[in-house]
Amino acid sequence: MLLRTADPFRDFDRLTQSLLGTTSRPAVMPMDAWREGDRFVIEFDLPGVAQETIDLDVERNVLTVRAERVARNGDWEMLASERPRGAFSRQLVLGDNLDLERIEASYDGGVLRLIVPVAEKAKPRKIEINTGSTDRQAIEA
Repeated sequence: MLLRTADPFRDFDRLTQSLLGTTSRPAVMPMDAWREGDRFVIEFDLPGVAQETIDLDVERNVLTVRAERVARNGDWEMLASERPRGAFSRQLVLGDNLDLERIEASYDGGVLRLIVPVAEKAKPRKIEINTGSTDRQAIEA
């Protein structure tokens, strides 16, 4: 006779899987983002994802990254399955101070790297102040 004991963590696991995704339906792709001078760098970890399955879209100020890790098919028995498979996506809302027309993307070693330059209108510039006299002064903005 098989006796089933109550697992107090089962409901917690189910809630976590529904919020964070499961191995068959991942919720997010890990990401790092930082600023280097006049540009922002964003890196997404996508190991095992073919470059052809990666799709980048910018609409208004929303950057969407879509990718797919294809499940392997064959006549074999899966012993462990911890790596997420299937299609997944992530969206980032980018600020108005970024130049969305000049985003650069590269993919190497399972890492998708995006370079997003700061827009010219958002860079610091000098503004001249005119006075009643003929002397001119410049201040940093």
